[in-house]
Amino acid sequence: MRALITGGKGFVGQWLSAHLKDRGDDVAIIDLETDVADGAAVRRVMSDVRPDAVYHLAAMTHVGDSWEHPSQVLRVNVLGTAEILAAARAIPELPRVLVVSSAEVYGVVGTDQLPLDEHTATLPASPYAASKLAAEAVALQAWRGYGQPVMVVRPFNHIGPGQSPNFFVPALAKRIVEARRAGACTGPSGRRAQTAGRRNAAPGDDGMVAGHPPRDNARRCPRLVGGGLTASVVCGDAVVRLRRSCVGGSGSAPRGPARGPWWSAG
Repeated sequence: MRALITGGKGFVGQWLSAHLKDRGDDVAIIDLETDVADGAAVRRVMSDVRPDAVYHLAAMTHVGDSWEHPSQVLRVNVLGTAEILAAARAIPELPRVLVVSSAEVYGVVGTDQLPLDEHTATLPASPYAASKLAAEAVALQAWRGYGQPVMVVRPFNHIGPGQSPNFFVPALAKRIVEARRAGACTGPSGRRAQTAGRRNAAPGDDGMVAGHPPRDNARRCPRLVGGGLTASVVCGDAVVRLRRSCVGGSGSAPRGPARGPWWSAG
């Protein structure tokens, strides 16, 4: 199967590329060298690759930065999604498209709302979250208006080896390591400093790792982590479903439950 990954050099894109190659797929990637909001550029790539499946990961993903550059975030995340979908419709063999949204679309969530699912109200609280919800609307319209096969996923936090220290967990890990090296891992009372926060981690299997290198030499996807999420979320599930629709058969499904906060169209 031919796969095209947008944002393929990013944290998740690199893991996904390795996962698909391990499954025998022919993988092409685009990243910062291609402006996904440039329709002509995206159509050229789509025409050259002729993918069976498109994994649309390319986005401006930093929530904090989105407050400073809301227009740019909307351009890349919303218009970029529209151009990817339009380019996919322009090639003869219509590929299925996986659009990666975010659990940020749920906004600020109370404990009484847990566990979250695709029926939970969406109340985006940041420009980034608003852009992701708008991108979902673009994807849904492509399905309703054009009959385009589209799947949307709402992953929670991704953590794992290779993530940029611009994000919270790797930034915290980096500071802990630096403090330990400097012998500064104790608080004012002389006891070792501790973090107070806790987040629930969904148990993963073949498709997942979280915060540590994969065992053996297998290449795996990072774990999706959701605060208060009680259902297990396997990131490989969406990949398997997309591969099944294109090539049939089992799609090399990872072991474990296939549940989580996502909806599919088509």
